Amino acid sequence: MITTVNLTTFDLNLLLVLHTVLAEGSVARAARRLAVTSSAVSNALARLRVALDDPLTVRSGRGIVPTPRAAALAPVLARTLAALGEAVSGTDADPTHTEREFTLAMADVGQLAQLPSIVARLATAMPRARLRVVSIDTLHAAGGLASTAVDVSIGAGERGPGVRATPLYEERIVLVARRDHPLARARVTKRVLAALRHVEVHVAPGKGNRAVAASYTAAGVTRDLAVCVPTFTAAAAVVSKTEFVASLPASLVNVLGPRLGLRVVATPLRPVTTTINLLWHERTEHDPTLRTFRELIERSWTVRAASQA
Repeated sequence: MITTVNLTTFDLNLLLVLHTVLAEGSVARAARRLAVTSSAVSNALARLRVALDDPLTVRSGRGIVPTPRAAALAPVLARTLAALGEAVSGTDADPTHTEREFTLAMADVGQLAQLPSIVARLATAMPRARLRVVSIDTLHAAGGLASTAVDVSIGAGERGPGVRATPLYEERIVLVARRDHPLARARVTKRVLAALRHVEVHVAPGKGNRAVAASYTAAGVTRDLAVCVPTFTAAAAVVSKTEFVASLPASLVNVLGPRLGLRVVATPLRPVTTTINLLWHERTEHDPTLRTFRELIERSWTVRAASQA
């Protein structure tokens, strides 16, 4: 017969008593650990036996052994109480055992060029954790880092109340064309640059790269924008099949350039770089597991930079 328990009226303290009794294998030792009398432990067990309609423990020599029902409950109680203790105290005893899901927002360029190293490091440092990756437009649609939908973001980044940031690296922006483009030679003049048609990327609606736009304005060159796409990968693919050009992150070009037949075009424009930050909200500032996750991301960039030096 299956006993249905109504948790709204159920005394959850009884489960703590059962967990302690099973862990100690003795009512007396459980009483000492809980700082109560043996009678109090026995009474709690008696109430739990009635609630669950199961004897839960039986005597065996000087100790007790669990019934099949109690044996099935034991690992569930151990995991649940450990997780509850960590949540209440605000600490994870060991990050390598955490089963939390982290949500990371980053543009497709980061997903392609940097995400694999982050995942590899996470799999080693927190093998039981899960990672959910979302796009920057998803981050904006969710209300930004102030919402509870995203834990950490990597990118040029939002700025606003409560947002924390630490620089990860400087991303160089380069102009690319397909390798056999008839006009975009190894180097182009302002006149040729103005004649070319461009693909622009908005990783979130209305959010193009203002530094790139400013560099064209400073040079007195008006860009002819032919296509606007939501990802850098899409821009690279369009450029590879057309006579359009695009300003793309160098890290993406390093990965996709050889595969798509793209090449970097030198221009008379001033160089453009974008600071890529690790961003989070102050609401997660003191969460120890998220702090460990952020440090893991920072280390992945430190190691990557050192290997390229």
